[in-house]
Amino acid sequence: MEPVLRLRPRLYGDNKSSEVMTFDLNLPGIQIYPFSCPIYQNWPIFYETRNHKRLKQEHLMDVSIGSNGNSDNSDGSTNSLTRLPRLQFRDHVWAYAQRYLTIVAMEEAAVAMTGGDENEIKEEEGGEGMRLLQQLITCAEAVAYRDKIHASALLSELRANALAFGTSFQRVASCFVQGLADRLALVQPQRAVGVVGALAKAKAATFEKDEALSLVYELCPQIQFGHFVANASILEAFEGESFVHVVDLGMTLGLPRGHQWCHLMQSLVHRAGHPPKRLRITGVGTCSERLQAIGDDLEHYAKSLKLNFEFSVVESNLENLKPEDFNTSGDEALVINSILQLHCVVKESRGALNSVLQKLRELSPKLLILVEQDSSHNGPFFLGRFMEALHYYSAIFDSLDAMLPKYDTRRAKMEQFYFAEEIKNIVSCEGPDRIERHERVDQWRRRMSRAGFQPAPIKMITQAKQWLEKIKVCEGNTIVEDKGCLVLGWKSKPIIAASCWK
Repeated sequence: MEPVLRLRPRLYGDNKSSEVMTFDLNLPGIQIYPFSCPIYQNWPIFYETRNHKRLKQEHLMDVSIGSNGNSDNSDGSTNSLTRLPRLQFRDHVWAYAQRYLTIVAMEEAAVAMTGGDENEIKEEEGGEGMRLLQQLITCAEAVAYRDKIHASALLSELRANALAFGTSFQRVASCFVQGLADRLALVQPQRAVGVVGALAKAKAATFEKDEALSLVYELCPQIQFGHFVANASILEAFEGESFVHVVDLGMTLGLPRGHQWCHLMQSLVHRAGHPPKRLRITGVGTCSERLQAIGDDLEHYAKSLKLNFEFSVVESNLENLKPEDFNTSGDEALVINSILQLHCVVKESRGALNSVLQKLRELSPKLLILVEQDSSHNGPFFLGRFMEALHYYSAIFDSLDAMLPKYDTRRAKMEQFYFAEEIKNIVSCEGPDRIERHERVDQWRRRMSRAGFQPAPIKMITQAKQWLEKIKVCEGNTIVEDKGCLVLGWKSKPIIAASCWK
């Protein structure tokens, strides 16, 4: 029997709906056939392949799909499947894989948002969460189709149900609603191509974003995990070296006070043998004043430790870096540190990131530390990206729920001025405006290998687990080893991955 996946969703506004939506997994786009559903009667079939995307308006007939995938058309008209564009085999495989991942993400998201097997929330709340999830997905489909009337109606209803101080899923849904509203405001009408203009939206105030970033660092384990793995790897690389140099891409998003490097200085001063004769740190970023302020704090701290320290700034984005910017010398051991930075260089064109990586490789680093979000938010299909992001950030908001009380203002600041900014960029932006292009660790392995880097396995899983226990975050955080990388997760959902390269 050919594979057919049947779901029985509740359509928005219809709590008693028993309509069956069938996913025929044999079709190149895994088309969705809704029966007796007025919402979808005049929607298009959306064919997407690796080589082209095409909107094709089809009048959906009231057909029934049997177990063999054939349809009975009562009026004898030609089956719409015969009008599919001719596709290559690789297009079928690509589209199949993308749609399958979307379905998997949808199922996993539903489990995460309704409490899964742990029954952590009441059954009534779980039902409300599922209805909200279905509304959100239906709205995303309407936005993808550029159906402004239908999407606007759904957004109005979602704004009333997705509360910024509600359950963890209501809160994460409110962030996605903002992103969908921004995207809807920019898209062209039906049958037009592309998205209009650059995203013109109010940015969160710098002070609020800085405060939210500091709270994420202090209360959440993600950035601290990256710093711990990076510093442990750097110490190992610098063992026995007298002149050491760290190139820090982005200086951890400009996190004030240079927390990571203060900890590294302490470790270098107290390491076995003797401290290095000189430690150099070069900060790379687009705001030299901000980086220099961090450097001034580090210089003051280095003096208190009696450590010979030099700090310099390279004011540039990553794409415009040149090897000669760093003034390296042959007698120093060089390490490159990238914490949540390189995903911003990933573009639709594969060459952008590869060019940056090759320039970094020209510096002949002894080690490159890469810490990135471990999720697929850079796929070519909007709905697939949407579902993947919904599952990922639902896990993060669930972890915040476990750490802080419901009305804690610190949690609200982190959610609205840090994580919501990422969500809105993933959902509402396209082209160069979309910079939150997170990818899974397997994809990073392929990208790094193509640029000529070799993996340097991280062998500190025991120390990492001890560190996690020491910082005393709430239960539910996990650290696992994945092919030489370390992955921090929440209840088995990967969140952050750290890897080393040489």
